Amino acid sequence: MNYKCLILDHDDTVVDSTAAVHYPAFLEALKILRPNVTISLDDYFRENFDPGFTEYCTQKLHMNDEEMEVEVNCWKEYVSKHTSHAYKGIREIIERQRAEGGYICVISHSFDFNIKRDYEANSLPMPDMIFGWECPPEQRKPSTYALDIIAKKYGLKPSEMVVVDDLKPGYDMARAYNVPFVGAGWSNDIPEIREFMKKNSDYYFTKVDDLYNFLFN
Repeated sequence: MNYKCLILDHDDTVVDSTAAVHYPAFLEALKILRPNVTISLDDYFRENFDPGFTEYCTQKLHMNDEEMEVEVNCWKEYVSKHTSHAYKGIREIIERQRAEGGYICVISHSFDFNIKRDYEANSLPMPDMIFGWECPPEQRKPSTYALDIIAKKYGLKPSEMVVVDDLKPGYDMARAYNVPFVGAGWSNDIPEIREFMKKNSDYYFTKVDDLYNFLFN
């Protein structure tokens, strides 16, 4: 175990969820809120990467608070009927981290109830701490709030933690707290996302097995 605390993003890092769940859920919300707006799956990935989902909705689509609530409710309705599948090899990573006495935390833009459900459905060991969309906006990624809570609770230095994420908000969060960052490159092959992550991540992997070897060898 090279890091005492493994900090995982959820969507497209642990589970293959954007294409299967979040994108179609967003299309359902658009039918209600912005029926004249269309967006491709690749562009949806791009907007989530930068500037981020909330910024895309509020700054580009100009959704107000009431419309954002509608969007969230549409998402909740969709995900209640669809479960995401974990990437092959993720279970082995989480089990090894736990078996060696390490901590597993999740910092995500999904709600904690959805994260727990996905972990249960995929027979993954439950994380020690989860920080999801239920947190106030100012505490969500890229805020370092969750990293600070984790470090203080377990008495960890930034160098004893590692963040694994597929998008820029996770990278920005890790950089701001000086925590090593691993770019998760197994969810999509969009050139500009891959180029940024390869250039800026401390480590970048396109295969889950490579992450396993990095963490434990």
